[in-house]
Amino acid sequence: MINPAYVSTMARYNAWQNDNLYGAAATLTDAARRQDRGAFFGSIHGTFCHLLWGDRMWLSRFAGTPKPAVPGSESARMIENWDELATERRATDTLIEAWAAGLSPEWLAGDLTWVSGISRRELTRPKALLVAHFFNHQTHHRGQVHAMLTAAGARPGDTDLMLVDDRA
Repeated sequence: MINPAYVSTMARYNAWQNDNLYGAAATLTDAARRQDRGAFFGSIHGTFCHLLWGDRMWLSRFAGTPKPAVPGSESARMIENWDELATERRATDTLIEAWAAGLSPEWLAGDLTWVSGISRRELTRPKALLVAHFFNHQTHHRGQVHAMLTAAGARPGDTDLMLVDDRA
């Protein structure tokens, strides 16, 4: 399904795109970032918070890092301060890249068992599928943020995966 090279590429892409979108969001006022824009998590800020929450939750399952301190229902309000959110995003992206760099094909070939907060039951799924979901979840919500940023007048840069290694 996927291999460690794919995971490392997606980890680099994740960090590149977060730099891109956070940079565009930084050109807006705090009020504009917090404005409810009709997205599932409401605002640009709320969607960024949820995305960070999700990344940290999956990393806790994949790598044993600490879980987010708030439940999923509070993910859009996980970090109120913009500068702190941006700092935590960069730190988490560094953690994701380090985790990806250490993956083996054997780890990816295994299964993961966890208690799902969404389904409220224990699940077991292939790790490769869950890692693919991890990156798909990021891309999905970054797409929402990109649309909200564009509607707000910000100008995010390119998002094409094929350009990840051409980043400046």
